[in-house]
Amino acid sequence: MLFYRAALPLSRRTLTFLSGLIRRHRKKIGSRWRRLNPGQQAMLTLVHLRKGETLTELAAGFAVGATTVWRYLREAIALLAGRAPHLDQALRAAQRAGYAFVVLDGTLIPIDRVAADRPYYSGKHKKHGMNIQVLAAPDGTPLWTSGSLPGSVHDLKAARIWGIVRRLKAAGLIALADKGYVGAGEPVRVPYKGKNKPASQKIANSCHARLRGPGERANAQLKTWRILRKLRCCPLLAGQLVKAILVLQLQEAG
Repeated sequence: MLFYRAALPLSRRTLTFLSGLIRRHRKKIGSRWRRLNPGQQAMLTLVHLRKGETLTELAAGFAVGATTVWRYLREAIALLAGRAPHLDQALRAAQRAGYAFVVLDGTLIPIDRVAADRPYYSGKHKKHGMNIQVLAAPDGTPLWTSGSLPGSVHDLKAARIWGIVRRLKAAGLIALADKGYVGAGEPVRVPYKGKNKPASQKIANSCHARLRGPGERANAQLKTWRILRKLRCCPLLAGQLVKAILVLQLQEAG
């Protein structure tokens, strides 16, 4: 366990991993002495992402200014996000692993916005947020996360914007998804819609839900990082934040 006034449910391996990224980056850019060493900057970043502490709280806890905290966070998060797998890399990894299918699911990252910001409002979730697409392995291990789009963007449209459907087809992979992806095409399998379905369709839907269920836990795993419960920074940073958290989540799992 790592400690910062209270235990963080993270391994020391993750702290060492992020510290190494920061240390190598500082050496590459010829960075001079800083108030926090690479290990302290890594801890600051993990506390922010895992506990969702504000800049003011972090500044007090680490005895630095809020502006310095912001600069350190932006740097570390960018370093992490830069190591996130691209879509084609994730699909190749799924092929090598021999997965019978992957799970495609959209999630909304809530943001601090008012009713006037209509592009960010998700009618499905009844709140403002950013749409993130997630691909997961059948066991729920997250494989890839997209950039962010306004919450008003439908999941199917988002999947097309990011080229997910096209690349799934090119990779010869099947994705199981919910009814929000109806119309995506052959690579994406969705449940049957409508009332009074025949028994065969009900059975198919039941099997579909049972197979897709574990994969949908990927979103829940990502949201154990409290920063994603409600963003109070620029909404456009949502995608980068989720990618950074994906890298840390995979590091923990490894």
